[in-house]
Amino acid sequence: MLPLLCLALVLSTLIPSYGLPNGAPTSVCESMLPFHGGGIPPLTTKSPFTLTPQSSVIGSGQTLRLDIESFPANIVFKGYMIQARAADPPNNIVGRFENTDSAAIKLIDCQAEGDTATHTSTSPKQELTLEWTAPDNFVGDVIFNSTIAQDYDKFWVGLPSERVRVVASSTTVAPGTVTTKRPTTTTTVPPYRPPVTSAPVAGDPIYDACGQSKGCFGFPEGCVESKNCRAVATIAVLGARYVFEMKAGYNSPAYVALGLSEDAKMGEDSVIECVPEQGTVNAYASWTTVGPYGSTRLGVPQNIFQVLEKSYNDGVIYCKVERDAISTVKGKKFDLVNDKFHLLIAAGSSVESTNVNYHDIGRHVSGSPQSLAEVGPVQGSSKLLLRLHGAFMITAWIGTASLGILLARYFRQTWVGSQMCGKDQWFAWHRFLMIVTWALTVAGIVVIFVEIGGWSQVRNPHAILGMVTTVLCFLQPIGAFFRPHPGSSKRPIFNWLHWLGGNLAHVIAIVAIFFAVQLQKAELPEWMDFMLVAFVAFHVFMHLIFSIGGCVSERRSGQRVTSFPMADMTPSRNSVSSSERKQDAAFSGFRKSMLFLYILIVLGLVIAMVVIVVLAPIEAAYNSIKDQIMN
Repeated sequence: MLPLLCLALVLSTLIPSYGLPNGAPTSVCESMLPFHGGGIPPLTTKSPFTLTPQSSVIGSGQTLRLDIESFPANIVFKGYMIQARAADPPNNIVGRFENTDSAAIKLIDCQAEGDTATHTSTSPKQELTLEWTAPDNFVGDVIFNSTIAQDYDKFWVGLPSERVRVVASSTTVAPGTVTTKRPTTTTTVPPYRPPVTSAPVAGDPIYDACGQSKGCFGFPEGCVESKNCRAVATIAVLGARYVFEMKAGYNSPAYVALGLSEDAKMGEDSVIECVPEQGTVNAYASWTTVGPYGSTRLGVPQNIFQVLEKSYNDGVIYCKVERDAISTVKGKKFDLVNDKFHLLIAAGSSVESTNVNYHDIGRHVSGSPQSLAEVGPVQGSSKLLLRLHGAFMITAWIGTASLGILLARYFRQTWVGSQMCGKDQWFAWHRFLMIVTWALTVAGIVVIFVEIGGWSQVRNPHAILGMVTTVLCFLQPIGAFFRPHPGSSKRPIFNWLHWLGGNLAHVIAIVAIFFAVQLQKAELPEWMDFMLVAFVAFHVFMHLIFSIGGCVSERRSGQRVTSFPMADMTPSRNSVSSSERKQDAAFSGFRKSMLFLYILIVLGLVIAMVVIVVLAPIEAAYNSIKDQIMN
C-alpha cells in the first residue's frame, strides 16, 4: 500500500495542474496571471466579459456593487480574480471585498485582509455581482482590474473597469450616482498593468502558414492575402489526419460552415457546421439537399469528425475539427485521400434546431475540384458570368431602353425630316435601341441561368421581377412584328398595349436593379442605391422638361405637336404637315440640346454603374479592410 501512495505522490508532482478549481493563490497577487500548466499566454483579443461598477462616485467607507457580465449575453466563464487599485502610482491594492456568496466568492489577502476576490470553483457562471467597500481613510480614483477565464486555455488578464471616484464621507454625492447602474463603456483611463511580459498583438493566427503548410479559402475575393475575410476556412493534412479550421465574425454570424462538393453546386454535399450555442461553439455534420435547397442534420452520422478547438469571443466563431479520411454520408462515400472536391464556405445569421438557414452573410465556392493534400492558395470560382449579367441589364434598362422610350415619346412627330434605312430617324433609332435592349436582356438571362444552374433560392424579389421584365421584353418585338396596319381599327389597341408593355417592363426592370444591390452575391456597395435614385430623378426631370416644352410649343402654334395619338404612333414623314414641322422648329433646337444632355448623362451613369459591377469585389475587399481597422 505504501509503495502505491509514494508512486501516486511522485506522479502528482510530474503531471501538470489543469487550473486551480478553488480560486487564485496569493502567489499571483501582483501578476494576476492564472497558474495554468504549459505556459499558456493570456489572450490579447477583445474580451467578451466586462466588470461594471454600479456607481461612478462613492464615499469613503461606503459599499459599491460590481457586475461581471458578458457581451453578447449567455457566454459563461469559469474563473476570475478581481482587485481594486489606486489609479495613481504606486497603484496599491485598496479596499476590501465582502463575501456575500460563499458558494461563488472566495476572498484572499494580497496586501490586506480580503482585498482580492476570486472564484471558489470552476463551475460555469454567466453573471456575478460582488460588493467592495472603500477604505475609511482613502480619497481618490480607483480602477478595478480583473482576470477572467472563459476556459482553461482562454483567459484575459488585467481587464480594467471604468474609474470610480472615492470622496470623503462628508462630501455630498450627487443623487442617483450610487444606485443607478450606468451603461457599459470602454474606459479611456490608462489602467493598472501587472508586471507580466505579454506577447505582442499579432495578426489573426488562422492565416499563418497559408499557402505553405495549409490551404486557405474565404470570401470576399482576395481576403486571404489581405487577412481580413468575412469567413475563412483552412485545410491542413498532417500525415493521415485532415484538420479543418473555420472562422467568421462579420455581421454577427449565427454559423459558419464548410462543405465538400463534387460539382460546385449546392446539393448532396457533406458539411461541417460550427454554431455558437449557450456561450460555446458546437460542431455538427449536415447534408445539403435540393428541391428545395436546404440542409439537415437528420440521418447524418455525427461521428465522422472530432472537435479539437472552439471559441466564441466578441461575436467571432472559431472551430477546429479533424475529419475522418474516409466517411460515408447518406450512402455517398467521401474519400479525402484519393478524391478531389470543391470547397464551399458559407456563413449566415440564423439557425434552427436541426439545420442552418440561408447563407445571407456570404457564400463562396472554389473554382475547381482539388486534392485536399495540395498546399497552396485555393482559387474561388469565376464570377465573370455574374458580372456580365449585371453589366448587360444595366446597359439595357438604364441605357438603351430609357433612351428608346424617350425618343418614341417626344420625337415621334418632330424628327421626321430625314430618314435612315427607309424609316424616319426617331423610329429607326427607337427600333435599334429596343433591339439592343432585347438582345442584352436575353443574353443576361442566359448567362445568369448558366451561372446559377437553376432558379435562384435567394429570398429577394430580384429574380421574379427580372423574369417578369424578360417576358414583357420578349413579347414586345413579337407584338410589333404582327402590329395591325395604321388604318386598321385595331391599331389603337395595339398602340396602347405596346406602350403599356414597354413602360411596365422599364419600371419593373429598374425596381429589379434596386433589389439587386441588396444581393450578397453581387457584392455591390450600398451607395449604388444613390446612383439609381439619381438616374430615376434625372429621367423623370427630363420627361417634365420635354412635356413642358411641348406644352409651350402647342400654345404658340395652337396645335398639339408633341402629343401621341394612339391611332398612329408610327407616322411617316408625309403624315406630319410641313406647317406643323415649321411651328415646332423654334423648339427643335432646344429639344435636340436636351436630348444630347440626356444621352451624355445617362451614358456616364451607365459606364459608372458597369464599372462598379465589374469591380465590386475590390470594393467589398476595401470595406472588409475598413471594418477591420475600425474594429
